[in-house]
Order: sequence, then structure tokens, then C-alpha cells
Amino acid sequence: MYGHVKQIIGLSALVVLFGCAEPPPPAPVKKLYHGRTVHDFEAASLAAASYQVERGDTLYSIAFRANVDVRELAQLNNISEPYLIFPGQRLRLKAVEKSSKSVAKTSQTGYRDTKLEQKQSKPVTPKTAATPVASKPPATVISSPSNEPFAKEVQWRWPATGKVIRDFSTAEAGNKGLDIGGDRGAPIYAAAAGKVVYAGNALKGYGQLIIVKHNDDYISAYAHNQTLLVQEQQWVKQGEVIAEMGDTDAAQVMLHFEIRFRGKSVNPRHYLPRG
Repeated sequence: MYGHVKQIIGLSALVVLFGCAEPPPPAPVKKLYHGRTVHDFEAASLAAASYQVERGDTLYSIAFRANVDVRELAQLNNISEPYLIFPGQRLRLKAVEKSSKSVAKTSQTGYRDTKLEQKQSKPVTPKTAATPVASKPPATVISSPSNEPFAKEVQWRWPATGKVIRDFSTAEAGNKGLDIGGDRGAPIYAAAAGKVVYAGNALKGYGQLIIVKHNDDYISAYAHNQTLLVQEQQWVKQGEVIAEMGDTDAAQVMLHFEIRFRGKSVNPRHYLPRG
């Protein structure tokens, strides 16, 4: 009986000893990667020499991200209007620079041909001019009129009525447009008349995006919308409601608005009316 009690007392002491021991340090917590956010993408996010088309891409959206003129991109890849592309297609984003090489005439032996140089240095006696042959006039090229009523001069208006919360920046990683704050569901207006060439959410970092082509030089972009109210290839008038303000791929409710001139981002304040 005494021995049994002694064993119980000994086990209790071990429990107390281990219970008072300091617990081992917790395993280090590793930072989890949740994917890219809007801050990982800028307007000119495609800096590589080529790009593989993904589902939902259009040539306009790729040119928008590569910060190049869609016409130059189409010509570079031998793509004609209406600029159809397909997933998996590899597009060149930059032209291959050809190094200029001076071509020198040498003899087959590789040595300088002094006789040839002397002949080239002597003045050439002009021969009697022959009777000129009448050349045919160049053929007149008649181009068919375009059925796209793009205006030569674009008239601009503000795309939303909110306050500018982030301005345009010329820095390499700066804001390539204007961020306009507002209420969720507030109307987004077409800043100028044109054709919708992109409407979707395939461009990461822009959320629900609309791109409108106004003429051969200008396009405008409307990002982070909650709802898109227009479709691709649809014509819109200036001031027409094309979307509802939202926060898709954004930290807050706002409209990210850009104007591109021949593929390059420009400051929208230089085009929008003051006030």
C-alpha cells in the first residue's frame, strides 16, 4: 500500500514538472501569396518582345497593355481589320531592330583593287542623252469610303461626376490616367462618341473594363466598373451611360480613366473641360 502511494506521488511530480516546462516556440509563419493585385499591373504592363494570346484578349486590349498603337501592332503581326486573334497565338510586340551595315565592294581575292579604284575616281564623260521614253502615269487608287463614322476632331467631356483622388503621372510606374472617386453604382459616361472595342474583365488589374475607339488616333478606357452596360462593336454617343462605378480589382470604389493618343498614355486633364 505504501509503495503504491509512492508511485502515485512520483507520477504527479512528473506531471507538474512537464506542465511547468516552457512550451516549444511556434513554427514560423510564412507569408502567403494571394496572387497579383492592381498594384502589380500598370498600363504598360507588357514589356516583353512577344505575348501569347489568352482567352478574352483582343488586339486592342493587348495594345493597351503594351502601350503601343493597335495599328502598328496589327501591321507587325500581319493582322488586318477587324483584328481577329485567337487564344494561343503568339504576337510580336516589338519590331526587330536591324543593324545598318555599310556594304563595301572588294575584289574576289580580298585585296584592294587599285585599278578599279582609279576607274571609279576618274570623271565620267557624259554620254549623249537618249530620247526619253514616256512613262505610264501611276494608277489611280480609289479607296472605298469607310462605314465607320469616326470624327476627325474628338469632343471630350468628363466620364464621371466625382472628385479626382489620384492624378496622372509621367513616372515610369506612375498612374497613367485619372482615378475618380464616387458612389457604388454611379453612372459612367462615354467621354466622347465612338465604338466599343473592348468590354470585359480579361485585363488583370483593371477589373470590369471598357475601351472606346474615337478615331484613328484616340481611345479612352474606363476601369474598375461594377456593371458594364455596353457590348463590343457597339457605337456610343458622348455622354451615354456605358457602365456603373464599382471597385473590381481596386481598393475602393472609383473610376480609373485613361486617354491614349496613338497608343501612348496622355494626361486626360489636357483634353477634358476644366471644372
